[in-house]
Amino acid sequence: MIVRLILSAVAVWLAAAVLDGVTIDHWGWSVVIAIVMGLINSVIRPVVKFFSLPLNVLTLGLFTLVINGAMVMLCAYCVPAFHVDSLGTGILYSIILIAVNWLLNLIFNK
Repeated sequence: MIVRLILSAVAVWLAAAVLDGVTIDHWGWSVVIAIVMGLINSVIRPVVKFFSLPLNVLTLGLFTLVINGAMVMLCAYCVPAFHVDSLGTGILYSIILIAVNWLLNLIFNK
């Protein structure tokens, strides 16, 4: 569990380093952001996805990107050291974060 948290924190920091509109005040906040984002994605995101299911079906699943961006914006609202410029930046950040998480898990979970 600790290794997974560290990998998530590294992914949060790397994704923020790649994207210009996302800033983290100090790399140590990456752990806090990873914890808050994990809590948001496990508690709030499923409820939002359930209630937006008709819209998600109409857009063939593309509305999930908007939900992911909104969850990033909610995390930025909850963590004072995490700043995201706009919803579009949050959507791009969530896509990069998914890719970096996947790559790190592929490398370190052998």
